[in-house]
Amino acid sequence: MKPAQRALSEPIAPDRRMSMTDTPAGNQRFRMSRRRLILGGSLVGGALIVGYAATNPMQALGAILQGGGSDPEPSAFGPFIRITEDGWVTIVSRQQELGQGIHAGLAALVAEELDADWDKIRVIDSRSNFRAYGPQVTGASNGIASNWDLMRNAGAAARAMFVGAAALRWGVPSGSIDVRDGIVSHPASSRTATFAALLADASRQTPPESPVLKQPGDYRLIGTDKVRRKDSLPKSTGLQVYTQDIQRPDMLVAMVAHSPRFGGKLSRFDAADARKVKGVVDVFAIETGVAVVAETTYAAWRGRDALRIEWDDGEAEKRSTEELVDHYHDLAAGRGDVEPSTFFSKGENPEIAFNGGDVAEFVFDFPYLAHAPMETLDCVAQVNGWDVAITSGAHAATIDQVLGALAARTIPGKVDIEIVPAGGSFGRRSNMSSDYLVECVRIAKRTAGRPVKLMWSREDEMMSGYFRPMSHHRAWVEIGVDGFPTRWRVHSVCQALFPIGPNNLATEGITNSPYFSTATTVDGKIFTPDFPVVVGLWRSVGHSHTALVMEHIVDQLARRAGLDPAAYRRVLYEKAGDKRRLAVLEELCLKAGWDSPIEPGWARGLAIHEAFGTIVGQVAEVRLVDGRPIVRRVVAVVDCGISIANDQIAAQMEGGIAFGLTAALYGAVTLKDGIVQETNFDRYPILRMNEMPAVETHIIKSANRPTGMGEPGVPPIAPAVANAMLALTGTPTTSLPFLSGNALGNSDISAQS
Repeated sequence: MKPAQRALSEPIAPDRRMSMTDTPAGNQRFRMSRRRLILGGSLVGGALIVGYAATNPMQALGAILQGGGSDPEPSAFGPFIRITEDGWVTIVSRQQELGQGIHAGLAALVAEELDADWDKIRVIDSRSNFRAYGPQVTGASNGIASNWDLMRNAGAAARAMFVGAAALRWGVPSGSIDVRDGIVSHPASSRTATFAALLADASRQTPPESPVLKQPGDYRLIGTDKVRRKDSLPKSTGLQVYTQDIQRPDMLVAMVAHSPRFGGKLSRFDAADARKVKGVVDVFAIETGVAVVAETTYAAWRGRDALRIEWDDGEAEKRSTEELVDHYHDLAAGRGDVEPSTFFSKGENPEIAFNGGDVAEFVFDFPYLAHAPMETLDCVAQVNGWDVAITSGAHAATIDQVLGALAARTIPGKVDIEIVPAGGSFGRRSNMSSDYLVECVRIAKRTAGRPVKLMWSREDEMMSGYFRPMSHHRAWVEIGVDGFPTRWRVHSVCQALFPIGPNNLATEGITNSPYFSTATTVDGKIFTPDFPVVVGLWRSVGHSHTALVMEHIVDQLARRAGLDPAAYRRVLYEKAGDKRRLAVLEELCLKAGWDSPIEPGWARGLAIHEAFGTIVGQVAEVRLVDGRPIVRRVVAVVDCGISIANDQIAAQMEGGIAFGLTAALYGAVTLKDGIVQETNFDRYPILRMNEMPAVETHIIKSANRPTGMGEPGVPPIAPAVANAMLALTGTPTTSLPFLSGNALGNSDISAQS
């Protein structure tokens, strides 16, 4: 027998009954119950713990997990505040810290209403069984918005308890008490007390059901430059603990060999050579491939490389990117076998064919994109009977807990997830399969109670999917004599991110666009193909491609009408009655010097887009060097409601521009015969420091509720650059990326050139 044909006899015995790869999470029916949280204040272990009651936020999740039922049991709604005897205030956060700085923002909400000393505030992550506040899912740039009332109410309730305690001790009216920077005072008698001194008395106070909240004009902390990240020092010094840093007694390390093709299945394997590697403890099949368990990461890696595996590609995706693009074009043109659904419709008979007139056609193609966070996927799990202990940078802890329970054949309440910060995610750690965490739990079930750390290599992470979907958009616009649209037709083709429900995320940013304001009819159709390549949430989701579609079309329409792009938008916004966009446009033109001359060879491009309730306008200054766009300056204007932390908003804008510009210049995951070709940063480059433009961020002053900031900075940068290139060359952009993913030859060209 030839070596390549050695018997692949290792048994394959994955537990198909519990495979979350094959069974959508929404189809599993598990009743999640919990005890009613005791509300009010109590002194526990020397710490004052304050909960704030409200309605039941678990009902929606309960309906999903129970197949349509509901959870009638009320639950606490709001964070805990822990104040220790030395006066330190600890905020327990249910939102995952992924590098976006959410901990500082949430802490500021509490500290503002509590009037605590910002320098004596710290934040810790809640564990997965911390059920007081509903589902623990961080996403949709919703961390501040979803906690705006909860955090402030908790802080105000705690403040009222300290005021009540001081008033009782000093025999004065509560209204005569002041609190500032953790000091409770009675100005009329010059008496003061710290939180620490009043801790025991405050613990006996009953928190008010409806605490009085500050008005924005009274804020001392929110919106000031004092609100800075609490994790900068440990992250700068290497002291921050991530999942990869976790060590447990007697811990094993696991790596998994996955099919190189999406939809490929394990046929058989030979583990003889892998078992000979020093340090390898065990090799066995799981639902997603072959697991190698070892004493060290190096041994697990070498053992995996020594495996001999045959894959069954009978149901795998074997097409190349070019074939998929052709397929998408056929679908958009009505030549495919996928029936479309309407995602937006306006006016009577919007589907009637265009009959003559001035009609412009626009075509856009967008590739798959990987998340490529600096920390690759990892997880630590230990299974002891019904009890499962997990440590992970859990993006969606509630989903992970439920799916971890399924994998371990236990109930969600027996799964405890210790949540640690993640070294980036951009959506990858949040998907409805919890793929890498479930994989780790399945392996831990086979290690006789020993903890297991699952490690994914960069290649594993890049090839595993849950990509930003590839998409194709084709639009037809009928133009009136005044140069403005009278009819729109948009056909979009994109895989769905979720197996059930309408494919709304593929067209967010197109639906209800203000650019439809002058049109009598709009016909929006979405084609949703289904094939094995797995897709998922990616920073800014559908907005990451629809912003270019709408903003670049509008610039082309403006130039076709002989109008300035800003002036053209102004007419559309006024017609739509969009005062927020108008304000952003005016501020953006002012700050960017839109009407001022620019040096020869340079051009400005403008884009304004709303995502997650936040409107972001960006102007990019661009020139071309050998066809390569060089971006030297980006001026950004943000309307995100009340600003919590100006420095954080600026940081998110800078990070979003770097992330979006990386994708616009280089980002593309391609398939050859169904196999991913970009497996590391040599073929999937990211923006280099000398390519990063100078970014100026200006915040619109607002009294509205805060909206998202983690993602809205991403969508406008690609169309801003594309519009600048249009001004330079007259040639529109029809696909991204602007450059080949391997075009590093000119990377020494600085953005300041």
